[in-house]
Amino acid sequence: MATFQLDTFLAAQQARVEALLNERMNRLGPAGTPPRLAEAMHYSLMAGGKRLRPVLCLAFADIVARESTVSAVAGDAACALEYVHTYSLVHDDLPAMDNDDYRRGRLTNHKVYGEPMAILAGDALLTEAFTLVASGPEAARAALCRELAVAAGAAGMVGGQVLDIAEDRPAALDYLLRLHRMKTGALIRAACRMGVLAGGGDADALARAAAYGEAVGLAFQIADDVLDVTATAEQLGKPAGADAAAGRFTFPAVVGLEASRKLAKEKVSEAIAAVRPLEGEDGPLAALARYTVERQS
Repeated sequence: MATFQLDTFLAAQQARVEALLNERMNRLGPAGTPPRLAEAMHYSLMAGGKRLRPVLCLAFADIVARESTVSAVAGDAACALEYVHTYSLVHDDLPAMDNDDYRRGRLTNHKVYGEPMAILAGDALLTEAFTLVASGPEAARAALCRELAVAAGAAGMVGGQVLDIAEDRPAALDYLLRLHRMKTGALIRAACRMGVLAGGGDADALARAAAYGEAVGLAFQIADDVLDVTATAEQLGKPAGADAAAGRFTFPAVVGLEASRKLAKEKVSEAIAAVRPLEGEDGPLAALARYTVERQS
């Protein structure tokens, strides 16, 4: 039975991420960013959330470096991941995409700042992510930039979104798996690999991070699909049943609710097996993998 105290760990790591994000957001004003743009970026970036991607990045960096704290490289990588994730949410919420009014329990960016500013705030978050990762002399930063770009780009998150909105998308498991490996999984996989790169891990650790991230990314998305049909709007911080209302094919819609839960648990087991040589039988990565399917929001 697992004894790792995830709640304590997660609270500490989320606070760590909030501090890193705040410090980097505070640089925008002195850098000459228009105040309204900085405000719109801050509104969505600092709206809370699970911070899963930066937490995973820092967890891998800490484990491979064998230190309780890691360098500014890991901090920049973690924040860049959250910048990219937040930009994707701001753009997904736009009327031309998902047309959502609420995100994380409050009005979406375009509902507060208007569509033009929301688009530009998302654009700025994406671009500033690479400013963060590239700003420094460390050799690892070039590899981190490439990792983030591939995960966020045409063969990653953006490509996955295209598959998700395609009018001729089939109600098939293979298509759904490909879609979510790109749309959700690519950035989670990158978060794990970027942590290893920032922490100076070896090729074996990088491969294990990739396998873990791929499995956790799918488990996370399956759990999201399950929550969309089982949780309340209050739990989710946005309308429940949105996927079905938008006519999307989800894991429960394609393979059924129980089969979806079973598949998510299988992916969690794969993830835990991948990182056992890195952290032993009971560590933060195993606990985070289980959390992806046990969470209620």
